[in-house]
Amino acid sequence: MDYENILYDVADRIATITLNRPEKRNALSPALRREVIHALKAAEADDDVTVVLIQGAGKAFCAGYDMNSYAGGEERPERPDGWNASPLFESWTGQFPRSCLRDWLTIWDLLKPVVAKVHGYALAGGSELMSMCDIVFAAEDCVMGYPPTRAQSTPDIEYFPWKMSMAQAKYLQLTGNSITGKRAEELGWIARSFPAEELDEQVMRELRPMAQLHPAMLAANKLSLNQSYEAMGFRAALQSVVPWYAIARSFRPGAGEFQTKAARDGLKAALEWRDGPFKEEGFVL
Repeated sequence: MDYENILYDVADRIATITLNRPEKRNALSPALRREVIHALKAAEADDDVTVVLIQGAGKAFCAGYDMNSYAGGEERPERPDGWNASPLFESWTGQFPRSCLRDWLTIWDLLKPVVAKVHGYALAGGSELMSMCDIVFAAEDCVMGYPPTRAQSTPDIEYFPWKMSMAQAKYLQLTGNSITGKRAEELGWIARSFPAEELDEQVMRELRPMAQLHPAMLAANKLSLNQSYEAMGFRAALQSVVPWYAIARSFRPGAGEFQTKAARDGLKAALEWRDGPFKEEGFVL
């Protein structure tokens, strides 16, 4: 497959998927998502690949889902595969978070470990993609969080309870605040953080020996860990969030106000309306 939105390379038994929309801070368009899923499955089927690395080109890992597609910024936005164009159908069924869960569970179910290397920003959908990876390494100064919970919807992927303590999960989801990579390591959200200038070197230092392990050994360890979380309700919990997304997105008082402002005044104005009070108090976002 000829990719337009990602770069794909295999070297030293490591398949590297690079999100390659740097001018958009690697915003997750439907086309980009499709290519990532295709590359993940290609890496899984490749006997020369042991580990998969996901990273971002340019100044950010991923700033979230492509708002022009999903927030009303385009007259005829591109939609994920299997999308029903009826607004009522989307409102009742939550097909957008269903499509996100379908895509990112590919990482969860993949027989090979998937590692994220995060720099710059990992926000909203970018934090979902990051959090569904098996291991996350990040720059100490990168910024990660889920600001859309302030005005748009609950998370498409409810990863917070599975990645940190209840106290921190509630704090970050209820406020929409973001934290640095260094703080994320302290909370247990990610595996390790490194100074930004050392990130590439340190991640490869971690991956080189890992890539020499037998793929079947890695698969057995990954699946045994995943099955433990499945027994605790991981998959069912992620699926159960869809109706809350639909309520928050379409049926609560004030639903749709962000999209209306984005369409009428532009995305920048809508973001300022959403995030302004938090910036005034000195929070990261």
